[in-house]
Amino acid sequence: MNPSVEEIEKCQSVQGNVIRKTPLFHSPYFSQLINSEIYFKSEFQQKTGSFKVRGAYYKIKSLTEEEKKKGVVAASAGNHAQGVAFASSLEKIPCTIVMPKHASPAKVAATKGYGVNVILEGNTYDESWAKAKEISEKTGAKIIHAFDDPQVIAAQGVIGLEILEDLPDVDEIYLPIGGGGLAAGVLIAVKTKNPKIKIVGVQSKSFPAMKDSLESGSLQTTGGARTIADGISVKKPGSLTFSIVKDLIDDIVLVDDSQIIKAMFLLLERAKIVVEPAGAVGLAYLLNNKPSSRKKIVTILAGGNVDMYLLGQIVDKGLVAMGRLLKIFILLPDKPGALKEVIDEITAANANIVEVVHDRLSLDINAGSAGVTLSLETEGEKSTQELIQRLKDKQIQFKLMT
Repeated sequence: MNPSVEEIEKCQSVQGNVIRKTPLFHSPYFSQLINSEIYFKSEFQQKTGSFKVRGAYYKIKSLTEEEKKKGVVAASAGNHAQGVAFASSLEKIPCTIVMPKHASPAKVAATKGYGVNVILEGNTYDESWAKAKEISEKTGAKIIHAFDDPQVIAAQGVIGLEILEDLPDVDEIYLPIGGGGLAAGVLIAVKTKNPKIKIVGVQSKSFPAMKDSLESGSLQTTGGARTIADGISVKKPGSLTFSIVKDLIDDIVLVDDSQIIKAMFLLLERAKIVVEPAGAVGLAYLLNNKPSSRKKIVTILAGGNVDMYLLGQIVDKGLVAMGRLLKIFILLPDKPGALKEVIDEITAANANIVEVVHDRLSLDINAGSAGVTLSLETEGEKSTQELIQRLKDKQIQFKLMT
């Protein structure tokens, strides 16, 4: 049975001091970039770093005392895991979390930090979910589903109510879709209050399960290609979430990893905030598909739990995508002063040398020569092209590696 807006309002009233009402803030920079009034719903500032704790807390809070004694079990790539673990620790009940083997080490460590039992099983959420069901059948522990549960959906819907409280005249809302719990809850809350507000779901091109299901008219299992957006890497949406989303959503669109990286990079550099890949997909789409007319748009930054090693790669790849990091290979005669001519051109172009790798020993480098790989930071795409042209004009032989 679909949750009602009345139950969503009930969730809002019982969340107390445990669940935060996250800020909704306007971004002048992104508004200018996208040619609309852009607002961010900052769920990355929620307890445990993600909106997922809303549904987990409300569901666990609603369990009977007998159910609590038997404990709970959940499957998750990270954010739902932390939400269930946090809520279980508050209620002091046994908790087992099944996470995919490739789950972020940071998310695994954070989940274990709440004192719960963590099992690494499967390569995808769906495989972890199968293990969670097996544990539930053996132990009687209550499954806390990541998205396909009426109470979980209702709690995620509070985000929609909060957006309407802070920005009643919002025109469009963009949000990530994996299994569909966030989308279903926000759709019920917002469309019941104002059906004219456009709501767009954003999925990874690697896991377009909800979009494919809507287009075929029935639940589809699809996707599986590698993506950095692990939080929305769901091969099959929930039956309940699908029934809600298909009736209420205005559109579902897709983004790829390169678009997500650009959005994360700009959020870091311009807004000074860390958002995980799945949380940045709404902005990723808007950066590449600007509205035809100026509107008030909210995009939900759904989580901020990102592995630090991945974050380092995001910075480097973001710099490359923005034309501000250049990597070149040059084969030089192995004699004094050969490298100086190259460095003089780099200096004249006001570029900064980040890394130098000097190689005489590789088999593909002839005797009497040296291979030099240079990583260079420039002011932007224009400066990069100017430097490339200077090297060509000096007849310096080089190969672009980025």
